[in-house]
Amino acid sequence: MKRWPLVLCAAVFAALLVPGAAAAHPLGDFSVNQLHAFTLTPDRIEVAAIVDLAELPTLQERSTVDQTGAAGCAAVARDLAVTVDGRRLSWTVVRHALGYAAGTGGLPTSRLSCGLSAPAALSGPATVEVVNTRYADRIGWRELTAVGDGVRVDSPLPARSVSAGLTAYPQDLLASPLDVRRARLLVAPGTGTAAADGAPGSAAAATPGWLAGAESTLRGWLAAPRVTPLIGVLAVLLALALGAGHALLPGHGKTVMAAYLVGRRGRPRDAVAVGATVTLTHTGGVLVLGLLLTTAARLAGETVLGWLGVVSGVLVAAVGIGMLRGLRRRRGFDHSHGPDHSHSPGHSHDHDHDHDHSHSHSHGGHDHHGGQHHGHGPRPGRLSLLGLGVAGGLVPSPSALVVLLGAVALGRTAFGVLLVVAYGLGMAAVLTAAGLLLVRLRDRWPARLRGDRLARLMPAGTAALVLLVGLGLAGRALVTL
Repeated sequence: MKRWPLVLCAAVFAALLVPGAAAAHPLGDFSVNQLHAFTLTPDRIEVAAIVDLAELPTLQERSTVDQTGAAGCAAVARDLAVTVDGRRLSWTVVRHALGYAAGTGGLPTSRLSCGLSAPAALSGPATVEVVNTRYADRIGWRELTAVGDGVRVDSPLPARSVSAGLTAYPQDLLASPLDVRRARLLVAPGTGTAAADGAPGSAAAATPGWLAGAESTLRGWLAAPRVTPLIGVLAVLLALALGAGHALLPGHGKTVMAAYLVGRRGRPRDAVAVGATVTLTHTGGVLVLGLLLTTAARLAGETVLGWLGVVSGVLVAAVGIGMLRGLRRRRGFDHSHGPDHSHSPGHSHDHDHDHDHSHSHSHGGHDHHGGQHHGHGPRPGRLSLLGLGVAGGLVPSPSALVVLLGAVALGRTAFGVLLVVAYGLGMAAVLTAAGLLLVRLRDRWPARLRGDRLARLMPAGTAALVLLVGLGLAGRALVTL
């Protein structure tokens, strides 16, 4: 019995290391993948269209689509604009089918298959323009192919799907997934197809393999027919580990928190306060976004995450601006005092350092050095600490979101909320530990750096770093929108 904690930790560690099953949607739980395969004949154009929706889009659309797929294929036809020598074709849906498959975390995925046909005069030379605007606001794989049957097609598109019909994505292309939405085809009498091998797309962030495997394991435990106490405890521990691993990835304000706590003489309790705020914000964000995604069918989750990333970056930048303004006010205050000033006993004054204190002693030749003197440096303000914590947990993790929605779908809502809280606690533990470590290291510096030029420049440098990181976070999020 005394060894059971070691057994649990070993099981969680194994779940982190053992690779999970290959993801059906390697571009993420928000992804919508599309394939339009064109066949051009002398008198018409036919299209075999496939739309493969990951777990979250399937959950959103399930209440708005018919089970035959007719409405979905009508929407695909509406958003597929094809012109022949400037004249737009009118599509007829000749076949439609909609199927569901088991996804991860107890959530299903869906696959819509459509056959479209339209008359077209291609017996002589012609120019065909193709533009696909379906699910333009969604992330995912977008692929176009084209072949000629009785006509010659000079095309920048491949003749065959490189993803085997959205069933097997090439690993070497996942870092830069296909995002082909338009093409120009030149048609001439004859036979054969002059096609390219493919087309480049936009870069997508990849989740480390060990983290993806652990997420797959957790979702498998969540969707188990029966959640035993052992599985429940293992799932909570794995959620803690996943939250910690997620916090170790780039982002989440670790650099910002480090600079702030060092430059503002943060205390251990300040680091703990930031960690607690991260937990509350992350957990609340997952719960609120989960509610929004289940009630607003057309809400693009990745767009919401992008805007939350912008807000997070703006909050961090605001903290940096506040630090610079506070530094400027303190320098003006020091200059107004002059190099030598005295205070009568019991005199109380405010250094505008977010704290008031009383003195019963004289200051002779006392130099504040921008607030870095030991005991007189600026302490972190509550609003700034709150801003950092909110910024660190404002962007919910998609994996935590899938766990919550999967638990709701399986009737295990309370268990899902518990896992989300554990996920947030894991994130907060890493951020808090990083803050405590840096505060401890910072406390060892003054004896060696006191009077050094670096100590005098540190407040301005850390403020500038916080501002630049915030602007960088906001800019990176804007690029994804």
